[in-house]
Amino acid sequence: MRTAVALVTVALATVVSLRVTAQGARPPDIAGEWRLDSAEDPGQPPLADYLGLALNEAGRMRADTTPESIWGTPEYQCRPHSAPHQWRGVGGTRILKDLDPISREIIGYRLQFMRSLDRPIFVDGRPHPPAWAPHSWSGFSTGEWIGQTLKVTTTHLKDGFLKRGGPQTSDMLTMTEFISRHDDILSIVQVVDDPIYLDEPYVLSITYTYDPTAGPVTENCTGSSFAENGGRDRHWVPHFLPGQNSGIGEFLKTQTWIPFEPVRGGVKTIYPEYRGVMGKSAALDTLIVPASKSANDVPKRIAAQSPRDGQVHVMPVQGNIYMLVADGTNITASVGRDGIAIVNTGPAQMTDKVLAALDELARTAVSAPATNTCFGANCPGMPSWSSPYFNTVVASPRPARPMRYIINTSAAPEHVGGNEKLAASGRVRRGGVGGFGGAVRELGETATIVSHEGVLSAMSTASGKAPAAPEGALPADTFFDDFHKLSEYVNGEPVILYQAKAANTDGDSFVFFRHSEVIAAGNLFSTISYPLIDTDKGGTIQGVIDGLNHILDLSVAEYRSQGGTWIVPGRGRLSDTADVASYRNMLVMIRDRIRDLKKQGKTLEQVKASRPTLDFDGRYGSTTGSWTTSMFIDAVYKTL
Repeated sequence: MRTAVALVTVALATVVSLRVTAQGARPPDIAGEWRLDSAEDPGQPPLADYLGLALNEAGRMRADTTPESIWGTPEYQCRPHSAPHQWRGVGGTRILKDLDPISREIIGYRLQFMRSLDRPIFVDGRPHPPAWAPHSWSGFSTGEWIGQTLKVTTTHLKDGFLKRGGPQTSDMLTMTEFISRHDDILSIVQVVDDPIYLDEPYVLSITYTYDPTAGPVTENCTGSSFAENGGRDRHWVPHFLPGQNSGIGEFLKTQTWIPFEPVRGGVKTIYPEYRGVMGKSAALDTLIVPASKSANDVPKRIAAQSPRDGQVHVMPVQGNIYMLVADGTNITASVGRDGIAIVNTGPAQMTDKVLAALDELARTAVSAPATNTCFGANCPGMPSWSSPYFNTVVASPRPARPMRYIINTSAAPEHVGGNEKLAASGRVRRGGVGGFGGAVRELGETATIVSHEGVLSAMSTASGKAPAAPEGALPADTFFDDFHKLSEYVNGEPVILYQAKAANTDGDSFVFFRHSEVIAAGNLFSTISYPLIDTDKGGTIQGVIDGLNHILDLSVAEYRSQGGTWIVPGRGRLSDTADVASYRNMLVMIRDRIRDLKKQGKTLEQVKASRPTLDFDGRYGSTTGSWTTSMFIDAVYKTL
């Protein structure tokens, strides 16, 4: 009924708005200080209260197993309220206008809430970012006036919570809001569409009152993050094993008039037809309700984060670093005056396009013609009395330096496929002419390929139908220790390789660009799938978790658990520490569930039948392809 009323309200408001617009009226002024008279959670809401929520099985399991104490982990302590909850949290809101500095037109609004970052809403017609762009707590919001109602569409949101007290949201949600002002009343109809955890969109309305003395008390987060729950274990992830959350239904001891069954949520429980189930005149399994459907195509959106379209897409990251998405595989590139250094080379069939993209980056980022900024004989760096900027900067700058380093984080075909050709594109002398009288082998002028020695071992050996890699594709500089520093600064910064022991395989690593604050995670991290664990080559679930924890130890968020150190996954969208922490938490939960079942003596098939990955399968699982959920559970079970 709430859903129907909300939708009718929007429809009527739209009709009225269109009539007013036809008469030439301008949209209302929504800027100002707004008071929320009835906040959803003036105190801590009851644990596991899912009344009125269309939770599906995955949503209920995720809510039941995620305690509030998870906010005590270092990566969670400064997280703001999630976007679906902001309107309903305490403190009211402040809406500010963003004006074009020349035309003075309104080009956007900024919403401020109590425990949140500013949330911009762009009304200047700009498009939403590509799917491989990073997500944030505020997401990316665009607005358009439909008569007197501002329709706001938000994408690119991080995972969070739908309501405090358990119900979670995935990073695949989309949010649509309809904001209308009627005199001193601001009404918001909010539609949260997250089919990962909901069987139908969550629709509700919120009402604010204009109050110049109100507005939110902005809250900073300046305390140092440390492990609040795990003692000396800073990587402790609090969670309940399935069926072991003793707090479920506890609040009903003082609310005895509420039946237990609808407290568990579910789309059928929020429609009038559910009365028949409560009265024993209808069965829940056969009950039919007029539930709405999601407009969010999650599989399509997940695939779009790592497009397999035969193209190379370039995403600027930070400092000298760019992320190249090459037919579904991410390449991290450092482009600067020293030349080009890349982490992984992409699939073999993409080599020519990758090389073309890197050449174009080098020309535009390093050697593009620039305006003349110096005149006369006193120009800095002038070798003689001439006009050096005329030719070397304005007309014909020096060509960019070519490939210098190639780093392989693993021996996976999509990481080493372009090694030989991309290395050959380099023009960097790596040994003395004549090999120092024959004492040292002449290494030529190709780019240096660097990796853990496990990668060299794997590439040097034929496997199945795949022959050993040609000599020009093999790493020439390998390490066996915990970490390895390149012997010199590359484009003005140190580059450090860290071994990920017994993770995806026994030869994986990740790479830290220390001044740009960017980490190339390789196969340790993906935003589109569970991690690939090759048990035949020494991979283990604990090794993957340890590698992710190491990345989190090296990373620092910029503010409110967002930004700062950027992490380039092996596949998927550009991420930060918050995304890596969520991925690590998921793997810890799954590891502990499977370990518990294995300790109970459950066979592998019995473990699979219990569906220990149910609440994450909609986001990372697969029933087809080269790496399925079943294969992932096999690997976890085998290596515990």
